[in-house]
Amino acid sequence: MTENSPWWRDAVIYQVYPRSFADSDGDGIGDLPGVISRLPYLAGLGVDAIWLNPFYPSPQADAGYDVADYRDVEPLFGTLADADALIAAAHEAGLRIIVDIVPNHTSSEHAWFRAALAGDASARARYIFREGHGDAPPNGWRSVFGGPAWTRVADGGWYLHLFDAAQPDLDWTNPEVVAEFQDVLRFWLDRGVDGFRIDVAHGLHKDPAFPELPETLDPGLPVHVAQPGHPFWDRDDVHEVWRGWRRVVDAYPGDRTMVAEAWVLDFARLGRYLGPDELHTAFNFAFLVAPWDAGAFRAAIDDTLAGLAPVGAPATWVLSNHDVVRHATRYGGGARGRARARAAALLMLALPGGAYLYQGEELGLEEVLDIPDELRQDPNFIRTNGAERGRDGCRVPIPWSGTTPPFGFSDPAAGTPRAPWLPQPESWAAYTVEAEQSDPDSMLTLYRAALEIRKQRLGEGELEWLSAPGEAMLCFRRTPGDLICAINLGETPAALHPRVAGATPLLTSAPLGADGRLPADAGAWFAG
Repeated sequence: MTENSPWWRDAVIYQVYPRSFADSDGDGIGDLPGVISRLPYLAGLGVDAIWLNPFYPSPQADAGYDVADYRDVEPLFGTLADADALIAAAHEAGLRIIVDIVPNHTSSEHAWFRAALAGDASARARYIFREGHGDAPPNGWRSVFGGPAWTRVADGGWYLHLFDAAQPDLDWTNPEVVAEFQDVLRFWLDRGVDGFRIDVAHGLHKDPAFPELPETLDPGLPVHVAQPGHPFWDRDDVHEVWRGWRRVVDAYPGDRTMVAEAWVLDFARLGRYLGPDELHTAFNFAFLVAPWDAGAFRAAIDDTLAGLAPVGAPATWVLSNHDVVRHATRYGGGARGRARARAAALLMLALPGGAYLYQGEELGLEEVLDIPDELRQDPNFIRTNGAERGRDGCRVPIPWSGTTPPFGFSDPAAGTPRAPWLPQPESWAAYTVEAEQSDPDSMLTLYRAALEIRKQRLGEGELEWLSAPGEAMLCFRRTPGDLICAINLGETPAALHPRVAGATPLLTSAPLGADGRLPADAGAWFAG
């Protein structure tokens, strides 16, 4: 980290999906005391902070992204006292805490929405209710999770939900909504959190005319990705929300931060969310969705650095999260997918800026593809009648120890544990923390070594390409830090750049060949 630079500009932040991280009471669902029990592991891994997915009171229609109360803790996960204890224990361990905020919608069980359905006009005005066209909804908008984006209530009106019907959209033109969420921020800032991850940050404001989707939209892009002329993604009005939030956060000491989940692939548009008077960083989805191809990765890296430079924001790199197929599977699965995942880790952690790790990627976990339909819980799966497999496969509880499920996920001291809320594959016996922590060739060992070298050598800094565009090898030098990263995305071993040929590597994802070549699907760091 550059001296006197805010911590978040080059931090490595570990995403904890609480229900799948560690179960302290044996009910098969992870919880906040479980997270506290594993803080020594996270500190030893070498990350700087933790991002926690929502742990607020919720009916769990969308795994907690349907929030019923933004100022408390869902009993499944513990108590508000447990949240306070987690914040304090993390700080004691040298880790910062980022919590998830869900401002686009509430749960249908939120007190505001219950009052709206009971006839309270002021409560109803906090949501987006509209009259339909006879028995038809106000327009043909579709939910991100499938099906219509409108649901009719008893009095004949319709409310908007861009996600599940249990997640009614708030009306961000209502000053009561604006004031409420700024107060929610203060509630958690007063309790000591270090920042916020903002769900659907490119949403919130909708075209007040509620037009049909324009025919110019590219049907090849996912429905949650912003496009020009879209009536509810990436509208200009949303920036006033973030300017207000920035004023709240800046009133607190300690470099508190906000990171946007904004599916905006146009970096000129994404840059508008960042800078001195709005949000601090945004997830880099262009990098996440890049296929295993040198040209695609290089374009994503170049576009990111060039696109964010005008606003002075650092890049934020990510390979997996709770909403996408795990990258070891996306890159081919099996031995090849894991080899590529090892190389991708060295690529990501060598880039300038910050990085997010998703729990279990440091173990090399793959997507679980064979969850029985009757056990799946993702509303995306349910609302599409199984046409979309949903996100459960990347949310399976992670393995800690032992040779059979639940692999130490549930604390044995809690008695006979229930089965984890999603089933773990028997094959995960080879990928527990216990199995990997003493294996010098494991993914966990690679991540720990990479994070230690990164902390010693790298920060924001600059990137200088050493490879030419079009080559299957990506090779670049980082300054300051004097580190050269080489990644072979080709099908055959490749000769190293003359700047590093013959040099002793700092770290490799696979052994160099006897001739000094870098194997296919491998990466290496060199002092340079």
